[in-house]
Amino acid sequence: MPKMIVSIDGVVIKEVQLTKDRTTLGRRPYNDIVIDNLAVSGEHAVLQMSGQEVYLEDLNSTNGTYVNGKAVKKQLLQNNDTVEIGKYKIKFISEAAGPTFEKTMILKAGAVPPPVAKPATAPAPAGAPTQAGELAAQTASIKVLSGAAAGRQVPLVKVVTTIGKPGVAVAAITKRPHGFVVAHVEGSNKPTLNGAAISADPVTLKNGDMLELAGTQMQFVQA
Repeated sequence: MPKMIVSIDGVVIKEVQLTKDRTTLGRRPYNDIVIDNLAVSGEHAVLQMSGQEVYLEDLNSTNGTYVNGKAVKKQLLQNNDTVEIGKYKIKFISEAAGPTFEKTMILKAGAVPPPVAKPATAPAPAGAPTQAGELAAQTASIKVLSGAAAGRQVPLVKVVTTIGKPGVAVAAITKRPHGFVVAHVEGSNKPTLNGAAISADPVTLKNGDMLELAGTQMQFVQA
């Protein structure tokens, strides 16, 4: 489902799913996306959704509407386009949304790096564990213990899973051959693991470990 991620000075302040054929944007409180700033007109722009396509149309606003730095009157938005209104940047995401813990909490999988060619080696003895086998055997999940999504359990099926709130506290959980590690990625508030702040240096996760990000408590569960 398409969505708009509103930020200012690199800090995400809201995330809005586009569920209607017509979504209005402006300073007045009756708009679907409200940006309370004098640089934004009362009725600044409208997003019109037709099937999988989303068109942005400027409503003769005072300061104009920009897409990727260019002033527009009406334009079809592409995935990752950035709409600029005053100092605000609104990123358009057309990809299917992944599971989320809360409205502003993210959970996304990182890209898997391409395999590196290795020189041929003698086959491993029968029954010996292989790195690929060990990686596949590792199964774990994150269980949300507090907040609006309490009780939700999200499997860690990707190589890299990012959890947290953009601009507040974000951590990355990486799946490695011998287990899972967690590291602080961004945000002024560092996530904690069992009460201790997490740095950018990866820390190994153990079954039952308690994570806290931006006030949301989670538990690492490994099978």
